[in-house]
Amino acid sequence: MPFYQHLGNIPHKRHTQFRKPDGSLFSEQVMGTKGFSGVESILYHHYPPTAIAQVEDLGPATIEFEEAGALRHRHLKTAPIPEGGDIVNGRQYLLANNDIAIAIARPNQTQSYFYRNGQGDELLFIDQGKGKLETSFGNLPYRRGDYLYVPIGCTYRLVSSGGSTKVLVFETTGEITTPKRYRNEHGQLLEHSPFCERDIRPPLQLEPHDERGAFEVHVRARGRLTKHVLDHHPLDVVGWDGYLYPFALNIEDFEPITGRVHQPPPVHQTFQGTNFVVCSFVPRLFDYHPLSIPAPYNHSNVESDEVLYYVEGNFMSRRGIEEGSITLHPAGMPHGPHPGTAEASIGKPRTDELAVMVDTFRPLYTTKTALRYEDPRYTYSWTHNGDPTQWRAEQPD
Repeated sequence: MPFYQHLGNIPHKRHTQFRKPDGSLFSEQVMGTKGFSGVESILYHHYPPTAIAQVEDLGPATIEFEEAGALRHRHLKTAPIPEGGDIVNGRQYLLANNDIAIAIARPNQTQSYFYRNGQGDELLFIDQGKGKLETSFGNLPYRRGDYLYVPIGCTYRLVSSGGSTKVLVFETTGEITTPKRYRNEHGQLLEHSPFCERDIRPPLQLEPHDERGAFEVHVRARGRLTKHVLDHHPLDVVGWDGYLYPFALNIEDFEPITGRVHQPPPVHQTFQGTNFVVCSFVPRLFDYHPLSIPAPYNHSNVESDEVLYYVEGNFMSRRGIEEGSITLHPAGMPHGPHPGTAEASIGKPRTDELAVMVDTFRPLYTTKTALRYEDPRYTYSWTHNGDPTQWRAEQPD
C-alpha cells in the first residue's frame, strides 16, 4: 500500500544494531517486492526467520477443471457448499486461470498451522463471520463485509470468534493494489476516490511470541504446498515499519459514484491486479436523468470475463439469483438485464444490492467442483420473458 505504517519497537536507523535486553541481536528481515524496487517493510524477529528444523512436501496445489465445452453464461449457487476444513484446506475452487483462482471457504476448524502464500497476494472477502487475522505484522480484527488483503510472503492464521464463517477467496499470482487512476504521483488516494486511507485498517496490535518449539508453516509456492517446521513461533516480530503489510477495508466504506445516467462498471472498482480488477456494488441512489433507465444496458465483454458474487439485497437486473450466487458472463457473448427488468427499474430511486465483481482479462475456466453447484437453466434465462418454468422445460432431465 502506498502509505507508511509502523508498529512495535524498531531501531532509529535501519540495518543497524537492535539488541534485546540480554544483549543479543534481534533478527532483521527485509520483506520486499520486485527485487528491492517495489514496496517493502522491515521486520525485527526474536529468532531468525530462516531457522527451519524440517521440510516436507505436501504435494501439488492443483485445481481440476471441467472438460472444454460450449461457451455459455454460468450460474453457481454457493449456499449449498458445506462447512469443512480451515481457511486454507477448506477452499472449494470454482473458477481460475493463470492470474487468479476464485474459491469459497466455509471453515469450521481453526488452523493447526500457519500459512504463507509465496506465489502472490491474496484477498479474502468476509461474507459471514468475525474474528481476527493473526499475522507476522500483528493482529487484524475482521467482521462481515471486510476485504482482508494479505501480501505475498505474509505468514498468517485466521481465527474465528464463533458462528458461521463464509469467505470468498481470491488467490493471485501477482500484486493487488488500489486503482491507479485514484492515486496521485506520490501514491496518495485522490479526492474523487471512492475510499481513502482513513478507511484502510492496518494491524493495530502486535503480540510477539518468544517461544521455542515445533511450529508448522504451510507454504504455497511453485504450484506445490510445503510444510516447514520452525524451531520457534513464527509470529515473533517485535516491530516493523514500511509500506507492505496486510490490511482490512470494509465494503460499507466504499462510497458509490453515481450520475444522471447509468454508470459503467469501472466506477465500482476497488482493487486492481495482474490481468483482473475487483469491484464493489453497494447500496446507492439511482440515476437522476428524467429519462434514465437504472438497470444496466446490454453489453459485450469483448476482452474480459465477468464474475459477480451476490452478497445480499434485491438484484434488480437478475432473475433466479440468490444470496451466495456466482454468475460468470464470459467474453465472446453479450449479456445484460433479464427480460422485463429494465422496464421495471424505471422510476426506482435506489438499490440496496451488495455484490463483489471480478473482471478478468484472460479467460476463466470452471472447475469440476463448480459443476456440483451449477444451475444449468441460467444460460437460457433471457428467453420466455425470464419465466424459470420455461427455462426448466427446455432442459433435459
